[in-house]
Amino acid sequence: MSQITNEVKNQIKKRRTFAIISHPDAGKTTLTEKFLLYGGAINQAGSVKGKATAKHAVSDWMEIEKERGISVTSSVLQFNYDGYCINILDTPGHQDFSEDTYRTLMAADSAVMVIDASKGVEAQTRKLFKVCTMRHIPIFTFINKMDREAMDTFELLDDIENELGIATCPINWPIGSGKEFKGVYDRASKKVEIFSDTKKGTTQGEVKKVDISDPEISWLITDDQKLQLEEEIELQDGAGAEFDQELVSKGELSPVFFGSALTNFGVETFLQHFLQMTTSPLPRISDRGPIDPMEEGDFSAFVFKIQANMNKAHRDRIAFMRICSGEFEAGMDVYHMQGGKKVRLSQPQQMMASERKMISKAYGGDIIGVFDPGIFSIGDTLTTAQDKFTYEGIPTFAPEHFARVRQVDTMKRKQFIKGINQIAQEGAIQIFQEYNMGMEEVIVGVVGVLQFDVLKYRLENEYNVEIRMDTLPYEHIRWIENEDIDMDKLVGTSDMKKIQDLKGRPLLLFVNAWSVGMVLDRNEGLVLSEFGRE
Repeated sequence: MSQITNEVKNQIKKRRTFAIISHPDAGKTTLTEKFLLYGGAINQAGSVKGKATAKHAVSDWMEIEKERGISVTSSVLQFNYDGYCINILDTPGHQDFSEDTYRTLMAADSAVMVIDASKGVEAQTRKLFKVCTMRHIPIFTFINKMDREAMDTFELLDDIENELGIATCPINWPIGSGKEFKGVYDRASKKVEIFSDTKKGTTQGEVKKVDISDPEISWLITDDQKLQLEEEIELQDGAGAEFDQELVSKGELSPVFFGSALTNFGVETFLQHFLQMTTSPLPRISDRGPIDPMEEGDFSAFVFKIQANMNKAHRDRIAFMRICSGEFEAGMDVYHMQGGKKVRLSQPQQMMASERKMISKAYGGDIIGVFDPGIFSIGDTLTTAQDKFTYEGIPTFAPEHFARVRQVDTMKRKQFIKGINQIAQEGAIQIFQEYNMGMEEVIVGVVGVLQFDVLKYRLENEYNVEIRMDTLPYEHIRWIENEDIDMDKLVGTSDMKKIQDLKGRPLLLFVNAWSVGMVLDRNEGLVLSEFGRE
């Protein structure tokens, strides 16, 4: 282990890396935009749905995303604010892409959960939240769309507590909602923050702060609103959880903020508090024990996402990695643990969605993309340490929908195989083939059916291959754990199908869950697993 220099240490201290999670349409992409606006990374924010003249959001870069107004792939954005260097991992809100989100959460140190004030906690939020609690990462809540009619504030807080099983602590409190929304009351400073119009949120607004006891307040909010605010705050002070930094860091208490990302209400306030309440990059678990970025001087990182064809002009693949320790320099040689050899990390870049900029240095906590010649897989570890180690793997989730896929034009066999393999390496789809059959027909498994549409779209547009897709009735997949299994002697059921993955590992597909039990009963010693391991 080499010694860490003070310069590297100071750089790592400045880093904050978080993921934004939410249910579709809660306003996550809009909030991301606004962060970038404050960080000076863009000077005019684009909105996702809007007039034809409105700019498309920076973080949605794939054509299909612009067409449907949803984010399907996680993007990585970096900006500087107030002496901090912030990495945002924007995740797809749509449930069909939840797997991408799970992996992204592995690369973050904290999560920001965006909730629609009129709807409260929705199904997708619940699922993602579970991943956060599994990893004990701090969760911050931003209750968005206060400029529309909202649920009662206490109901919203109860909803978060009951649905997600986490205590909440509102840092500020909303005054009115919808047309009556006047701003928020900061509980610590006892000031009311009144907001001005921000040209529908495209520029930074001036924030006016007025003390609650200042006579000027009666000009800004009605007497009824003031009375209601005082009553609600008194109630909250008496019954609500107190702010406790330690519980926040353990992921057991979520600080709550109110605002409207679309009109910029409360976004900067949230950002300022967030930076005070989060820590610099934390240690990561490896097979050599925890690797602490404040002590480990050697470079180390793990790959959590692979994305092909971000640039239409060059058919390229980018491996996104989270740097866990040390300093990264462009063109450096690192040891690729899974590949068992040294590799040069070339063309390192950071993203501003589809805008890329080449970088020469990066530090622990940063997210970078490097050129992938087709050697990296999700979960791989890269390091320069003499005493080598591997970070713990990222689980693969079992697909729930299956389809048989074949190309229409047999002459395009090569492009078809290449395209489908590359998309599979990104982790959005999993490919299998029939047992003892070649790649004549490919079986594709996905977590959500929308991924079939994305696959079809990408094969046509990026690889120029037209495909036929027949959905299959299977709903359950199991990996065979036994090393020495003779697949031909396996006693199955009528609804079972033998398949293998690209590494030749045997798997079974079933239509019904009860068949899984039958096959286990009929084949003594057979061990089946629901998770695949990278």
